[in-house]
Amino acid sequence: MQPPSVAATYFEVFGLPRKLNIDLQGLERDFYKLSRKLHPDVYARASVEEQEWSLANTSLLNDAYRTLKNPLTRTEYLLKLEGMKIGEEDAADHGKSQARVPADLLEEVFELNMQLDEMRANQQMGEDDPQLRHDLQAAKIEFESQLAAVDADLASLWNEWDSAFDAQDQAHQSDLKEKMVALLDRRRYVRNLVRDVNQALGI
Repeated sequence: MQPPSVAATYFEVFGLPRKLNIDLQGLERDFYKLSRKLHPDVYARASVEEQEWSLANTSLLNDAYRTLKNPLTRTEYLLKLEGMKIGEEDAADHGKSQARVPADLLEEVFELNMQLDEMRANQQMGEDDPQLRHDLQAAKIEFESQLAAVDADLASLWNEWDSAFDAQDQAHQSDLKEKMVALLDRRRYVRNLVRDVNQALGI
């Protein structure tokens, strides 16, 4: 494996195709192999240009490894390479201050926000409502279940993407990109709901 070029994509750094299921042990093995080749100590007596090349490529290698080893950041990165807008980027482009609420969650989110406001008010007054706490804990379990469902759907789409990539089925890939963006947006939104509930419950 050759040392990367600072112009390379993260996939190209490791000689990988733009697929979403990767061999994590192989990725780690190649990371350490390239790290040894690129380490600044190897270029301690080299020219200034070579030392700068070593530092730039070491930084690229670290960023590539950190991104690709996590399936979610790997998916977001691939989608950005494919020209898709992800989450906050899309909201910012449209002048939106808040993430879109998934249509099927509107009622649940409205009720949850009322419960969270009530919980915060109680906390400010030093009061505790056992039923409200129970309701928030139930909401937390429900939203965590939705997160798990999103992750399962994403994993299924990763398999579809890799098959479409191998088949060079660009129409199917285009459809899959839209679906993955929607799932990542939903995941981000639901994850933030879980975070808000945890904060209100003091978890």
